[in-house]
Amino acid sequence: MAGEKKDVRIFETDDELADGLAKYTVEIFRKLTQQKSNFTVVLSGGYLIQKLRKLVEPPYVDEIDWSKWHVFWVDERVVMKDDPDSNYRLANEGFLLKVPIPPAQIYAINDNLDAEGAADDYEAKVKELVEHGVVDVSPHTKFPRFDLMLLGIGHDGHLASLFPNHQLLQEKEKWVTFIKDSPKPPPVRITFTFPVINASAYIFMVVAGTAEVDAVKKAVEGDSSNDLLPVQRVYLEDGEFVWILDKLAASRLN
Repeated sequence: MAGEKKDVRIFETDDELADGLAKYTVEIFRKLTQQKSNFTVVLSGGYLIQKLRKLVEPPYVDEIDWSKWHVFWVDERVVMKDDPDSNYRLANEGFLLKVPIPPAQIYAINDNLDAEGAADDYEAKVKELVEHGVVDVSPHTKFPRFDLMLLGIGHDGHLASLFPNHQLLQEKEKWVTFIKDSPKPPPVRITFTFPVINASAYIFMVVAGTAEVDAVKKAVEGDSSNDLLPVQRVYLEDGEFVWILDKLAASRLN
């Protein structure tokens, strides 16, 4: 996973983790926007948004030119934007409304479409942004190259809406696809695929608490004694994968 560039950073407290996550995000923003004017960020759901709380506070909030941010979702539940299950709603209320990112640069799914339509529409939207130079394209593949993915995992090692033993793990062509039988409710979702995730410049995998300790141990220590977890299928072609853990999530690591 991410070859020689895999990196594990462990924090004693939740506040220290949130502070570290904000600091690293600012560092990546500064580094990448020295060469270009857009910064493309992909969010996940769950407690990730709560861990971004320090980014909307001084000093970090003032160290970012938010007009350069373009925000996407690695996966989304196919519900209305005001639904409690919506990843957009979670991110909007907990993060996006607190920073001056231009609304036109926040790319939620079309909640008037069904799962297949929403996936196709989101892929078309990303392709249009690639064509206009907003989203980079991988120099190695035809897939979009996002600057930073801020992700989490489940206790079963899933990321995005890519679950163990599911046929979507094998998707090699589509940028965005859909799932109607998610083992985690709600069942109907859209998701980026592994080729898109693997084209990222940076991934921060943020894990806190005890629920995912077994998945963290297997993924970080490279246990492939049985079936790979979905997160173990992340092989960045030319990027950096950073584990950002609190001491509870890291408690089973050697």
